[in-house]
Amino acid sequence: GKTVFNHWLPGICYSNITFQLVSEATFNKSTLVEYSGVSHEPKQHRTAPYPPRNISVRIVNLNKNNWEEQSGSFPEESFIRSQEMVGKDKLFHFTDEASASPSGNISSGWPDFNSSDDETTSQPYWWGSAPATPESEDDFVSDLPVEYENNSMLSETEKSTAGSLSFFPVQMILNWLPPKPPTAFDGFHIHIEREENFTEYLTVDEEAHEFVAELKEPGKYKLSVMTFSSSGSCETRKSQSAKSLSFYISPSGEWIEELTEKPQHVSVHVLSSTTALMSWTSSQENYNGTIVSVVSLTCQKQKESQRLEKQYCTQVNSSKSIIENLVPGAQYQVVMYLRKGPLIGPPSDPVTFAIVPTGIKDLMLYPLGPTAVVLSWSRPYLGVFKKYVVEMFYFNPATMTSEWTTYYEIAATVSLTASVRIANLLPAWYYNFRVTMVTWGDPELSCCDSSTISFITAPVAPEITSVEYYNSLLYISWMYGDDTTDLSHSRMLHWMVVAEGKKKIKKSVTRNVMTAILSLPPGDIYNLSVTACTERGSNTSM
Repeated sequence: GKTVFNHWLPGICYSNITFQLVSEATFNKSTLVEYSGVSHEPKQHRTAPYPPRNISVRIVNLNKNNWEEQSGSFPEESFIRSQEMVGKDKLFHFTDEASASPSGNISSGWPDFNSSDDETTSQPYWWGSAPATPESEDDFVSDLPVEYENNSMLSETEKSTAGSLSFFPVQMILNWLPPKPPTAFDGFHIHIEREENFTEYLTVDEEAHEFVAELKEPGKYKLSVMTFSSSGSCETRKSQSAKSLSFYISPSGEWIEELTEKPQHVSVHVLSSTTALMSWTSSQENYNGTIVSVVSLTCQKQKESQRLEKQYCTQVNSSKSIIENLVPGAQYQVVMYLRKGPLIGPPSDPVTFAIVPTGIKDLMLYPLGPTAVVLSWSRPYLGVFKKYVVEMFYFNPATMTSEWTTYYEIAATVSLTASVRIANLLPAWYYNFRVTMVTWGDPELSCCDSSTISFITAPVAPEITSVEYYNSLLYISWMYGDDTTDLSHSRMLHWMVVAEGKKKIKKSVTRNVMTAILSLPPGDIYNLSVTACTERGSNTSM
């Protein structure tokens, strides 16, 4: 048997869990009960808590020039939190070697207005804490990693731009709401990532719903807040990560919020066999660019040795809305992103499009007799496709209909030429042949219906069945094909009966008659023949 137990509360540490089966039976208005033993060790399990809600971030510029312009003074609320918030939240500060020295400049996140710009910005730290809480409070303290304390981490480029960092530090205020009830939790983990190279993990208690810190360097930041539950004997568990927040602070102190909307109504308009144009809509107006990501689906469907295109076999990103260097016959998938500065928004829904193949060229036909022909053709070098489809159009005497029917399909190869032999044709019959290139798509794309060639097959040779000579008149009869041969829909025009001796005597006979009478002078030897004639060919009897 199997059963599923639901309704475990999030974040709770369940210990000494045992399971027992109880069987019941009712007999003679009484209930009989039997209990199973407990055949397993008591278990413990902590459920994951729910993530925090409504995470938001604000950036406040702490530039002293801004303060003087606004009020002429340095208001306390511009760079520290109110006493009510200090008592409510657990604040964090970072310690370094300089703060441990009596002669060190202990700023604790306070701007030093007496120092020069170079002194203010020469510190390699991109992170500065909010003002420390009173020592009597039970703080969490997190030290900076060693690499942050090393001034040599500053590159020459960073040092040369130290003057532009006078806009720093800026104050970051991170807010969130507790997870939805019922959730047992003991605090929050804050994950702060800068430029994908430097990472800080911080912890606050369950009472904190705001975190304030100073950021001392420009760059791209990514924040996430997770709930954790640790009380009890179970292992600590974290919630799933709530939605991450990303933002960018430019060297001039400009705060660029993350892009949250993906491009809508993305479509591709094919301009030519090698170029396409992207179009989209967006309700956001605060983006200043796009990224178009293109990858070929055709490459994945071909063997590497037979791949006829190379450009987009791997994903290619571009800032242009025009996609160039496409290959006729290839199928592509496009994803678009909105961009503002170094921040990139969520991807659009993928759009798949295909370029119509170029079609074949130089279609030629070579007759091999009344019932067979050879078709040959070539294709352009630039192009990919799935297969050739050889079709023919003719009047089918069995169904009494005329329609295009597929005769043969040839898988694509790297060869620029191809040919096929078509047999079992009807003699003296009109045919139209067409060869198209078919490529991947839904539905499949093909080109081109204009690649056709028409041909009338040669007739078979008649067979003379009887010859009689009487009173200077020669009576001759013949047969054509077999009993199933249809002359009513063939392209047979007429018969030509020839008696060649000292004189050559010809007579044209309508196709519906297979007898003829010739007036031949006596006393000579004649060679007799009957020729079946069509518009483009003929065939003569023995």
